[in-house]
Amino acid sequence: MTFARIRSLVLVAVLLLAAGVLVVIAITRDTQTDSAHQAQACPAGYVQANLRLPEETRTIKINVYNATDTVNLATNVGTDFRNRKFTVVKTANDPLKKAVGDVAVLRYGPKTVGAAYLLDAYFLNAAKHEFDIARTDDVVDVVIGTGFRQLATSTEVAQAVIAAGPAFVDRHPPAPKGTCDSGF
Repeated sequence: MTFARIRSLVLVAVLLLAAGVLVVIAITRDTQTDSAHQAQACPAGYVQANLRLPEETRTIKINVYNATDTVNLATNVGTDFRNRKFTVVKTANDPLKKAVGDVAVLRYGPKTVGAAYLLDAYFLNAAKHEFDIARTDDVVDVVIGTGFRQLATSTEVAQAVIAAGPAFVDRHPPAPKGTCDSGF
């Protein structure tokens, strides 16, 4: 074996060892997916909330309720959401029987904060949010009000997400009062 060949083999071995060390350091210091770290950062008495905007609409479960006098409005809006690949669990009149003069009201709990903010973009960020910290299900109630005209197009939704601010562009809305990011 020549000296040049031995020198090149030693160089390759040193480079492989250095690459391996860098990979191990990067993996051990990675904090982006460390859910245990996120849970420890949550103050005592706070509830962990899912702040991530879902990547796919089919993972969002919704109930569509009608709070107007318009017949079949919940059914029609539910069909529009199904066509946009949402999982519509139920369509009916608003069980709380509250008058809603807004475009819509979004009722949700800690498991669906990110989903609710993405849904708001379908109303061009004009829906009223009603967060219930005690709610334990993973469904968002979409209550259609008298101000509703139609759901936004996919282009309008993308523009509404961007218009909502940098936190949404990074797919991470603010935590409601009494909650902290679950990291999921």
